[in-house]
Amino acid sequence: MDAQTIGSSTLRALAIDGVEAANSGHPGMPLGMADVVTVLWSQFLKHDPSQPKWPDRDRFVMSGGHGSMLLYGLLHLSGYALSLDDLKNFRQWGSKTPGHPEYGHTVGVETTTGPLGQGVANAVGMAIVERWLRDNYGADLCDHHTYAVCGDGDLMEGVASEAASLAGHLGLGRLVLLYDDNHISIDGDTALAFTEDRAMRFRAYGWHVQEIDGHDLVAIAAAITAARAVADKPSLICCRTTIGKGSKNQGSEKTHGAPLGKEDVANVKRGLGFDPDASFAVSAEACAVFRNHDGQARRLAWEQRFAAHPRKAEFATTLAADGAALAAKVSWPAFKAGDKIATRKASQTCLQAVIEQAPWVIGGSADLAGSNGTETKKPLFSPTSFKGAQTFAFGVREHGMAAVCNGMTLHGGALPYCATFLVFHDYMRPSVRLSCLMGIPVIYIYTHDSIFLGEDGPTHQPVEHLAALRTIPGMRTFRPADATETAIGWQVALARKDGPTALVLTRQNLPVIDRTALAPAEGALRGGYVLQEAIGPVRVVLVATGSEVPLALDAAKLLGDGVRVVSMPCVDLFVQQNAAYRASVLPKGVRRVSIEAGITLGWERIVGDDGLSIGIDRFGASAPDKVLAEKFGFTPAAVAERVRAHLA
Repeated sequence: MDAQTIGSSTLRALAIDGVEAANSGHPGMPLGMADVVTVLWSQFLKHDPSQPKWPDRDRFVMSGGHGSMLLYGLLHLSGYALSLDDLKNFRQWGSKTPGHPEYGHTVGVETTTGPLGQGVANAVGMAIVERWLRDNYGADLCDHHTYAVCGDGDLMEGVASEAASLAGHLGLGRLVLLYDDNHISIDGDTALAFTEDRAMRFRAYGWHVQEIDGHDLVAIAAAITAARAVADKPSLICCRTTIGKGSKNQGSEKTHGAPLGKEDVANVKRGLGFDPDASFAVSAEACAVFRNHDGQARRLAWEQRFAAHPRKAEFATTLAADGAALAAKVSWPAFKAGDKIATRKASQTCLQAVIEQAPWVIGGSADLAGSNGTETKKPLFSPTSFKGAQTFAFGVREHGMAAVCNGMTLHGGALPYCATFLVFHDYMRPSVRLSCLMGIPVIYIYTHDSIFLGEDGPTHQPVEHLAALRTIPGMRTFRPADATETAIGWQVALARKDGPTALVLTRQNLPVIDRTALAPAEGALRGGYVLQEAIGPVRVVLVATGSEVPLALDAAKLLGDGVRVVSMPCVDLFVQQNAAYRASVLPKGVRRVSIEAGITLGWERIVGDDGLSIGIDRFGASAPDKVLAEKFGFTPAAVAERVRAHLA
């Protein structure tokens, strides 16, 4: 048995042993793709297990995260800090080998995958940053590839198509997608629902495409070599494989998502030339296949080049992409009290100030740059050059845009932002959820944040979206009351390192609050603060966000003494404050009323059982914003009347 066959056979045996031990998992894909990944990892992948975060390593993404045992086997055999005991604890509580790969949980895992298509889009984001760093700093500091393994399910999902289209447009020549073309999905043969010519589709996207036998080791190596030689196009290698290869149900969906069973496992091992009674058997020869490479030498050579490079300090700052340090450095714009400015416009002013200080703040909009306030004075990314570029035209690809930004963040060397209308958060929610799950600091800009965008009507008027964002664990949703709070929102977003932030902004103009008469906007750094104190004893607290804060101030005038107004741009941040601070803002025993132009779900945790939530628990309507305010009861008089009735 030749060395590479020993390597791929060991990967297959480890995968089926892990699934069998857990009595749960997916053996089919590892059995089918072991040959492809063995060739990639043993002959081509540039990495150093002793320094897993080496900046110039190749990136490897297992988009079909259900095949995680294949990845865990690769990591173990290659010498990463993942033991055989870790493999034996596959899918168990507290193990380093969860059912799907999780970023930050297992060494060597570059991204969290499982929802199909996400890994493909993440890989596109990684390839974008590699190209950007190489064009701006040179190949001496950045010269690597991004490889991703995907399957039929990945290519069926729209998020992968969106990202692949963008990758083809940009000509990402260092991106190689290895397609497990086994013609099987969970329901059976892909002929049931997936019959287009996938190779031709990717050629139409502008990709370099090859079709090979995914079990021919020589053909696999030749295809990867050819893909690496293409400088101006991403590459798709269609690897015709057999799912569950070697098992009794090979070629069938039956091998996809269930243990093979002891008898079949034994038969597969016999076919591989392994002892059928030995589990998790790893030979020195198998390890040698994956460890006899020059990764460490290449890493040390890179470190020497980096140490002698004249732009070393600048490159290190870019790699760190430290938003907190940047927030302290920016000269934040000042806004004049009484002026009227939409928070999306205030955000645009803040964004321009940010990118002037940090070339590594990179992003754009889903074909709504003018509306979202993400047009900047910096060059656009183009297929011909990424040099000096900071702004993307993502096209109408909300889901792909968000997933690509995840990949950009994960690569290192960029702090990305992306923008669309708030109502279209629905199109990108799975990618936003993964930002939260991975705890990575993507900045999401959502504009046109309520029914008050007006005549476009309910299809474009978000009502449930603020509540939906707040339900995602780890999301920080910031809806500023005016231009000054918008600048604070940008500071909050930049300073965060452990998760994403959503800046939720108005289309319509809002008055800049007079901070000489009311509280400073810095109170928003704690999520919620007393904006206007009551005259006399507090009898009711009005809690509002965004465009409803000026409304609350006007309603308070009509209500008279005893009314405190609280601005709460970030409920998520406020509830994380200590109990003493929360009680100082929302005193116990005092009635509370929330005011927000969205559904009232979720506000009960702020106003309590005896509180009142004024919102919109239905869809909006097409009309001018002032008419909508009157019809939905969002006028000072209507709010004051509801508060009086509640207190009575």
